[in-house]
Amino acid sequence: MAKKDFRFLCYPYMRESVSTVDFEIRTDSLTTQIGLAASLTEDVPDVYHDLMELLPMVYHLNGSVRGILAITGDDLDRLSAIYDRYVAEVRDRIETFVLPQGSTAACTLHTCRSEAKKSVRALLKVSLEKEIPGILFDYAHLLANVLFVMAVYVNKQQGIKEIPFISKSYPTKPMKKKTEE
Repeated sequence: MAKKDFRFLCYPYMRESVSTVDFEIRTDSLTTQIGLAASLTEDVPDVYHDLMELLPMVYHLNGSVRGILAITGDDLDRLSAIYDRYVAEVRDRIETFVLPQGSTAACTLHTCRSEAKKSVRALLKVSLEKEIPGILFDYAHLLANVLFVMAVYVNKQQGIKEIPFISKSYPTKPMKKKTEE
């Protein structure tokens, strides 16, 4: 019997029809994008450090569906603390929907946010086939929100203004004007 040549197999589960594979590929893409974002934020050390912390966490999220649950309450609390820290810095910039623009690093973080949302959708599809612990949904949703506020924070650090998006389709609240003191 001939030995299988693994050069011709990029991922061992690729031929499975279950949605778990799509989730795993999505979170792999997300991790790759976070790595790219980290490479672009070395001049913003707090963001760089947080992204480097998130890299293995997204792989833990990935493996938690097929393997052993690797996301804990402490992990969720840590991610929540990261979110709170960035929101405290950019609260005034996120009072309305903003366009995903700015520096290359911020735009890459917006891409990460979008990939995180796609991961949430893929996780939802998996949940239609098997039971998924709620903490994985909480972590994935919060991760998307963390990546958003990081993007806005990076723009702020680089002196780039956010551009509000005013939808023609949905009512949005206007950004509050700052009063001069």
